[in-house]
Amino acid sequence: MDCTAGLLRKPWELPFVAEPEEVSGLRRTLRLHLELWGLHEVTDAAQLCVSELVSNVITHVGPGTPTTLAVSMSGTYLRIEIHDPDARALPTLLAAGSEAEGGRGVAIVAALADRWGVQLCSDRKVTWCELKTGLGSMTGSCGRARGTQVEAMLRMYGNGMNKPSHAASTRILSMAIAEETAINVIADLLHWLRAHGCDADSALDRAQTHYEAEVAESVDLST
Repeated sequence: MDCTAGLLRKPWELPFVAEPEEVSGLRRTLRLHLELWGLHEVTDAAQLCVSELVSNVITHVGPGTPTTLAVSMSGTYLRIEIHDPDARALPTLLAAGSEAEGGRGVAIVAALADRWGVQLCSDRKVTWCELKTGLGSMTGSCGRARGTQVEAMLRMYGNGMNKPSHAASTRILSMAIAEETAINVIADLLHWLRAHGCDADSALDRAQTHYEAEVAESVDLST
């Protein structure tokens, strides 16, 4: 595998039971994955699509239905799929009036997504939608600033750490926590590279070389 080619966005699936209380957890999980994939711009729309598609299963197939959320890349599009076992209850795009209590879910998905549809299988149906990401290639970057991506990663790692007490919430301790979090991020990235057949030591050396070159360039520009 060529680890310099770009960011690997591996498809993933999450089985769940279609209940209203599951929706918030699905949204959080999706957001975390899209942050790691660098797809910040489509996160809100993707979360809303998942909410509406799952709500459609709850309403038209029934609460307690075993369901699966599948997320992948379709070229440069983000693809979201909801799998459920009922091939009879098909989502329909309705022209719901302003006073209608239902029928808006699929309309919302159709408005947010660039394309959507339903695939019937022998044992299930798959309701899917795809959102344009702005990527130049499947493994490319959306062009957000490096610092913004790092801050998003640190926030995610920080959410899993114990919160400091009020007395400890000084700037010095906050920076110490951020530093420790950054070290954990670097270590996890090296583990990820090694697990995917890359030379983690070589990657670390190259990163250090890039860092030193950028620091030297910034010093030259400031003098």
